[in-house]
Amino acid sequence: MGRTHRQTLNRVIKTRPIAFPEDNGHVSVSMSPRRFEDLVGDALDRVPSSLLALLDNVVILVADDPPEDAPDLLGLYEGHALTSRGWNYGGVLPDHITVYRNPILELCSTEADVVDEVTITVVHEIAHHFGIGDQRLHDLGWG
Repeated sequence: MGRTHRQTLNRVIKTRPIAFPEDNGHVSVSMSPRRFEDLVGDALDRVPSSLLALLDNVVILVADDPPEDAPDLLGLYEGHALTSRGWNYGGVLPDHITVYRNPILELCSTEADVVDEVTITVVHEIAHHFGIGDQRLHDLGWG
């Protein structure tokens, strides 16, 4: 499960307009990979420690681009949600939460937009780890 440009548009259209790359005048944000990784770390710092303590067997990664077959993804959770792990869960590689740098930078016009979008994406993907689906996240404003 992951977040796409279209889902972001559906979430933010009520609060602020966002220009997409195909719009005239849109300026993507330029940011070093290191700065973007720092923003992902800052987003994790905003998650309550009581929730972070419940993360189990999951790593959070940053990649430049999503898979070619899903170019609109901003983030992706891959793994076994906590709610689907049974008695036989064990000996498996960690789940992955990946935040995609380039689509987020292309979507945003300011660094403040990037901070917001990274935070929303991190929270969205962590929620998938807890078994919360896209529709419920959308209903809660984290879609």
